[in-house]
Amino acid sequence: MEDYRIVADEISADVEAGRLRPGDRLPPQRRFARERGIANSTAARVYGELVRRGVVVGEVGRGTFVRAAKPPLETALAEPGGAKVDLELNFAVLPEQSALVGKALEPLLRDDVLTAALRPGSVNGSKQARDAAAGLFVKDGWTPEVLFAGSGREAIAAAIAAFVPMGERLAVEAITYPVVKALAGRLGVQLVPIETDDWGLMPEALEAAHAAAPVRALYVQPTLHNPLGSTMDEARRVELAETVRRMDIPVIEDGIYTFLRPEIRPFATYAPERTVFADSMSKRLAPGLTTGFLAVPPEWTERLAAAVRSGGWVAPRFALEAATRWITDGTLETVERAKRVDAAERQRVTAERLAGFTVRADPQAYHCWWELPEHWRAETFVAAAARRGIAVTPAAAFAVVPGHAPNAVRLAVSSPPIETLSAALDVLAGLAAGRPEDAGAD
Repeated sequence: MEDYRIVADEISADVEAGRLRPGDRLPPQRRFARERGIANSTAARVYGELVRRGVVVGEVGRGTFVRAAKPPLETALAEPGGAKVDLELNFAVLPEQSALVGKALEPLLRDDVLTAALRPGSVNGSKQARDAAAGLFVKDGWTPEVLFAGSGREAIAAAIAAFVPMGERLAVEAITYPVVKALAGRLGVQLVPIETDDWGLMPEALEAAHAAAPVRALYVQPTLHNPLGSTMDEARRVELAETVRRMDIPVIEDGIYTFLRPEIRPFATYAPERTVFADSMSKRLAPGLTTGFLAVPPEWTERLAAAVRSGGWVAPRFALEAATRWITDGTLETVERAKRVDAAERQRVTAERLAGFTVRADPQAYHCWWELPEHWRAETFVAAAARRGIAVTPAAAFAVVPGHAPNAVRLAVSSPPIETLSAALDVLAGLAAGRPEDAGAD
């Protein structure tokens, strides 16, 4: 049997040499297997390896498209080291925050303190950790118990595992966080897409889906929805709270971006007895040393704690100790305040550079949703952007139902320097205003 990496090397070489161009579509995997004389399983591994290398991008229900092995950067967009302009990953790390974070870590590096911090972690954490985390969440009479996981993703995974048995149904927005799609697949959970409007998930659509076949829980992003950028208003939150009470189902609220809009009450405050609030340090601070939080109704504490333990998702003690110090010494608050200013400035630049296009975004968010002109397909636009050294995410990555993705892309505007972001948006605006054939795309 031919090693899948050898075949992947050959395809990568074709892309590098220009025999396969950005936007070119690879054959379906079964046909590729027949043409190469390899097993279907080997073909699947080849495609997976090409995706991992960043050579291709797979669109569920539409095909696999060449992204470009090493997209040539235009001079105006070149970052230090020649890296591409990444508008895919949404992690903001401010230039000045490393010094703040490092200073808070210094006490942890003393021998006696480090020895304790390197012991096994705990889902319950220390009293100091619980008190510090509670300060982030306790408001408006909402007093949940706080549990700890290794990351926000692990916190969400534990919440899904706690409430939705294998083979059962989890309601989500029809356009949702891609990680939830992956988690559902691994946990054997069926996702039920629920229609949304400008104010978020529609309660009547949720109730109708539940009436057709019961759902066991709801996963929802009511504040700064990723990728749509919408935020539920108070009337919608009240209506949704009443709906889930009638349905008698738990709610998993993804609050990962709520720190950017601290004046907005979490949905959990409207239905505290049945909402699990998931959050983490990754967006608030940085992804390199993160901790996940679960703010849960007291009566569900052990149920969620058991799910975290059984999944192996307990927060490492060192990361939890670091997070506790960042919260208590004011480092986190300082960085969050600076990020709110930074996000607002990036949205101002985005609105200015993409004026005239249909772009949806909250003025405080680190991402936006761009509904492309009709003459562009999202996959072709993504490939054409990649050829210019700019990585963006097509709507298909967020669609629960394959083939039902809007003709749109998400732009994550948090990572590049402001000047680089501005130049990249200018290039994308010029690209969108032209025709695919003029941009060298199929």
